[in-house]
Amino acid sequence: MNELDKKINQHFAGKVVRKDLTKLVKGNAIVPTYVLEYLLGQYCATDDEPTIVQGVETVKSIIAEHFVHRDEAQVIKSKIRESKSHRIIDKVTVKLNDKRDIYETYFANLGLTKVVINEDIVKRNQKLLAGGVWCLVTMGYQPSEERDASPWVIESLKPIQISNVDVPEFKELRKNFSRDEWIDLLMQSIGLNPEEFTFRSKLIQLARLIPYCENNYNLIELGPKGTGKSHIYSEMSPHGILISGGEVSKAKLFVNNSTGEIGLVGYWDLVAYDEFAGKSKSIDRGLVDIMKNYMANKSFSRGREIYGADASMAFIGNTEHPVPYMLKHSNLFDALPKEYYDTAFLDRVHCYLAGWEVQKLRNEMFTDNYGFIVDYLAEILKELRKEDRMNDYTKYFELSDSITTRDKTSIAKTFSGLSKIIFPHGEFTQDDAKFMLEFAIENRKRVKDQLRKMDETFERVDFSYINKSTQKKTFVQTLEYIEYKELLGLADEEAIPEIVQPTPKKEEPKKGIELAEGQKIIRDNQSGISYDMLFGAYLLGAKEITITDPYIRLPYQLRNFMEFAKLVSLKKDELEEVRLHLVTSNNEEYIENSKEAFKEMADSLESLGIIFTYEFVDTTHDRSINMDNGWKIVLGRGLDIYQKTNGWHDIAEYYQEKRLCKGCEVTYIKSI
Repeated sequence: MNELDKKINQHFAGKVVRKDLTKLVKGNAIVPTYVLEYLLGQYCATDDEPTIVQGVETVKSIIAEHFVHRDEAQVIKSKIRESKSHRIIDKVTVKLNDKRDIYETYFANLGLTKVVINEDIVKRNQKLLAGGVWCLVTMGYQPSEERDASPWVIESLKPIQISNVDVPEFKELRKNFSRDEWIDLLMQSIGLNPEEFTFRSKLIQLARLIPYCENNYNLIELGPKGTGKSHIYSEMSPHGILISGGEVSKAKLFVNNSTGEIGLVGYWDLVAYDEFAGKSKSIDRGLVDIMKNYMANKSFSRGREIYGADASMAFIGNTEHPVPYMLKHSNLFDALPKEYYDTAFLDRVHCYLAGWEVQKLRNEMFTDNYGFIVDYLAEILKELRKEDRMNDYTKYFELSDSITTRDKTSIAKTFSGLSKIIFPHGEFTQDDAKFMLEFAIENRKRVKDQLRKMDETFERVDFSYINKSTQKKTFVQTLEYIEYKELLGLADEEAIPEIVQPTPKKEEPKKGIELAEGQKIIRDNQSGISYDMLFGAYLLGAKEITITDPYIRLPYQLRNFMEFAKLVSLKKDELEEVRLHLVTSNNEEYIENSKEAFKEMADSLESLGIIFTYEFVDTTHDRSINMDNGWKIVLGRGLDIYQKTNGWHDIAEYYQEKRLCKGCEVTYIKSI
């Protein structure tokens, strides 16, 4: 146990759990993390190893005995019938049968429908009426001679969530931790290993929690697949609901005009839309119009009535292209359905998280250390929704007068949410306020910058703030602007003081050198040879590259290929995409490892604007590079031109020109 874990257990005894335990008890149960940690919190909220071992076994037995697997539903039904009463864990939904004037219950896994439930239970648990809620339910079985009478009886029902928390105690205990310790504790609480993340990456992860603690907060995050965007909204709180597919009706989301029944925004703190992106999706335009009004005014109208709600909204989806490509050819909202590709709708978004900055989750990025029981943290965040921290930054800073009211509100809400998460006790320094304010400004500026690209009527806004003590003015820029401003011709658009991050200039072929057909002979033990020297000039202008090499399977061969891919990235237009296709062969011994390696390569190269694909052709023997710019390079040994180095401590491992070569020939052919 490290020092932070000791400190966590010292101050939050009974409210934290070791995060690897969730994996130990989950098995094949398809159940959110907060449900499992609710149970672990009852038996394993300690650092005493014998108690943990016993608690894990207890929770395992509870899951095995009471959790309803869909394929074992009939077994559970039989158990209820035989014992006359049995406790189950299942996802429960309640609907009003207005013809019979009764409430009826639907069990997701058990498969029972239209089971009558006492209206007093429904009144105490209104969320049952809006989406499924995981519950501990005691089911009874009472056969009746009456025709059509159901034998199933709900004897008791308890949603799986902590009933109350002591917020003042939570705030007081927070004072025992430094800022960085607290951030690491929060990272461990959401299941991540803080050692694998930079400070900025941690902020992005924690910003995903803002909709849980800030009323009527609208967040969008677009980025590559596999970065954990949906996990935070489906697993971490019983107060949020994730809509798979990103599609929902006006009646389900807001209000059913036929019945007058309030929709999801009336019952949940957060409504998250998964798979929100996708140009081909068909979206109800009327839904978008209602959402625009709700996101701006916290109210919506259906029929003659006007309703209010405080549910936050999160929109998450996958991007189709790398950032530089989108910035050059369209904008960062490019992947959205056309109905949501609406400046009035997007202007209501308070924060655009840069999902492309989030690494794809790997095994080492998950933690086995201690963190808050997620249900405990969820209840704390819910209670913090009652507090308003939107003006707390004004103690130290003042936003530029040119920033619009809507922009200021967006910035203030993001700042408020971050301060509740990181500084719930309300005590932070000027430096702390600075990083939260700059983060909030950047994520609103990202929205505004793209709106200006979509609609020229949006005026340029001076996203800056003034230090009240020094009167120093600081401009805030998005990271992607800093990285690509020169390539996009934006170097003189806005002032960027105190930022020195030059973009490396594109390498061009040396003047006086003309590409020609011919052959290069490389001798054994020759050094001073690099891929750039052999292939670099011939790659310029190529957008489709096919490399044929039957032997790309062993670690050093995979390294060679990635070094070639790196060269492709350096020679391509940074704002364009290149398709890199590998034709190779393999055998039973290596093929599975190769497939896994190629998948990871594809994920990694995507961020560089390289679309990597591969195929296995057992009959291939030739070795070549074919490019759509009219050149073909025949490779005598494929990419395997180097002798083995002396390992990690040999400079040749990192410097191609220092490696000794194997004898081979490279032939250049003008194909068109």
